[in-house]
Amino acid sequence: MACSDGEAEHQWIQSVKSGGAVPCLPPENCPNGWATPPGDTFMVRGPEYFATKAKIPGGEYLLKPLGVDWIKGPVKICEVLKNRNHRVRKAIDEEVSHGNKPFVWAFNLQLPSKENYSAIFYFVSLEPAPEGSLMDQFLKGDDALRKSRLKLIANIVKGPWIVRKAVGEQAICILGRALSCKYVEGSNFIEVDVDIGSSIVANAIVHLAFGYVATLTIDLAFVIESQAESELPERLLGAVRFSELSPGSAGVYEVPSEEQQEIAPILPSRLWRSFSQLLQNPGNSMQPSPSSENTNGNFHKEDAGNNDN
Repeated sequence: MACSDGEAEHQWIQSVKSGGAVPCLPPENCPNGWATPPGDTFMVRGPEYFATKAKIPGGEYLLKPLGVDWIKGPVKICEVLKNRNHRVRKAIDEEVSHGNKPFVWAFNLQLPSKENYSAIFYFVSLEPAPEGSLMDQFLKGDDALRKSRLKLIANIVKGPWIVRKAVGEQAICILGRALSCKYVEGSNFIEVDVDIGSSIVANAIVHLAFGYVATLTIDLAFVIESQAESELPERLLGAVRFSELSPGSAGVYEVPSEEQQEIAPILPSRLWRSFSQLLQNPGNSMQPSPSSENTNGNFHKEDAGNNDN
């Protein structure tokens, strides 16, 4: 059964949704697949956040879910939407040739592994971003603005204790502060390539989680952080749930021959053993204190203890 957001969709969107290596399924049952979780499962900054620290359920997404790629390649996978032979880029170009103006947002999580896996999440807007909105500012802004604003919220829906210990029930991260990010732009898309291997801590956590990936259900949401009262409340760009993914189900990405790409680094085994020992000691906590928010960019619980509204 193909997933649906409950409304009639353009045929090309349905085609992209169903065209990846893993199927789009209902969020309540999506083994070895992906889905769109309810927005209210995420807590975002509410209208009085800077005075009260109160958060509110995320509500409706600003963007429509378009698709997911679970792929691997001989080198690190990047700049996918610049590849005119890629299925999503082909769909964009086809729509543009018909006089339509979709705008696609892609978030490419490059996973540290010798097989260079990428999980790429695509969302689409069929209308221009409202003038002056955070989306508009993000698209028109420079890399410094983007690095300080794009936030990832990760919820572990189901998974073993050791992964929950490493990540926490909910992790929040300003991606550009924690990880190396590349912003790839075209007239009808923006792609954010996120190199998880650029952070020792994130690298280690992903190595750990990858060992349990076939048992994990994770929700990931993307939001442009509100940093002024006039920008509140926060709105979620989009989110995806992936569940019990099999590494063997990843499709093979054909890298354009002219591209020279860097092979993803692999975590040194000595450091990985040290990290594993740290996780196995229940007296140690992987969560930094709330005061670390927006200073070092690490995954953390934002304003712990202030999420009850």
